[in-house]
Amino acid sequence: MKKTSTRLADGRELIYYDQRDDSVRDAVDKRPLDRTVTTSEVRRDPLLGDSIAVASHRQGRTYHPPADECPLCPSQGDRLSEIPDSSYDVVVFENRFPSLAGDSGRCEVVCFTSDHNASFADLTEEQARLVLDAWTDRTSELSHLPSVEQVFCFENRGAEIGVTLGHPHGQIYAYPFTTPRTALMLRSVAAHKEATGGENLFDAVLERELADERVVLEGDHWVAFVPYAAHWPYEVHLYPKRRVPDLLALDEDARTEFPKVYLELLRRFDRIFGEGEPPTPYISAWHQAPFGALEEFEGVHRDDFGLHLELFTIRRTSGKLKFLAGSESGMNVFINDIRPEAAAQRLREVASS
Repeated sequence: MKKTSTRLADGRELIYYDQRDDSVRDAVDKRPLDRTVTTSEVRRDPLLGDSIAVASHRQGRTYHPPADECPLCPSQGDRLSEIPDSSYDVVVFENRFPSLAGDSGRCEVVCFTSDHNASFADLTEEQARLVLDAWTDRTSELSHLPSVEQVFCFENRGAEIGVTLGHPHGQIYAYPFTTPRTALMLRSVAAHKEATGGENLFDAVLERELADERVVLEGDHWVAFVPYAAHWPYEVHLYPKRRVPDLLALDEDARTEFPKVYLELLRRFDRIFGEGEPPTPYISAWHQAPFGALEEFEGVHRDDFGLHLELFTIRRTSGKLKFLAGSESGMNVFINDIRPEAAAQRLREVASS
């Protein structure tokens, strides 16, 4: 992998990740852009104990542009985009309309391919590995920023999810705090560790799932399963078999196998609802250990956390979405329309082979 860092016309950082070591990236952003001004701030809820970001400047962000005006395609002739070069493999750049900025963290966009009409599932294994390497590199770099405590790499796919740009891309949020969902996991890890005399909860969960009927696919180094208490109609968790706290700690064997397993999983997601159906909307989310202090989680260390990816769709059946209504939105109690065992069986049936 070759990494080339440059700056856009308004001062934001852009990084090319190339498969070829001889790639030259010297294109200049010729757009007449003013310096980016953001109004992000983080506010803490005293009752719930969590934090929210206020980012009113995002109201003016780009919204469903036509394909020939996509800001994530490479620049061509007089059509100038966020990527100055006329081609690219993988690109990461600072979001022009970030939810988090400055002392409140950082937001980046990850463009998986220059092909506007592709999806992550269309990538080759080599391309998917390059994305993994980019995620890993950005996790490392962002973790060293003084305001950052947790790095979150994710992809939103589909208009139903709320995606405003159709080009295949994901995002990275670098939070100035440990997120509420991760804090819940760490509290459970701490409680389990104390109750069992030191047993790791992530190891226990993985052992249980490997022995049950919800495994979707399994390799030498990764296993994908529908969790026992799945929140979403179709939800799969992808775990490395050797517990590690973050992407940085994956060994080469796991990195090599990941593209094959993950691409197969994404392709199965697009087959859930049958031929002729539109692409399945989904959220794909990496869960990594925080880089900040863990004193509030008594007896827990970073190495106690288990890196994993959670992939889920809000579509519950053909043409119908799972809405987060009263119980889910009001009380955070999910009601699943599909038995996890049935979801796992369906995902095994639609194997791409």
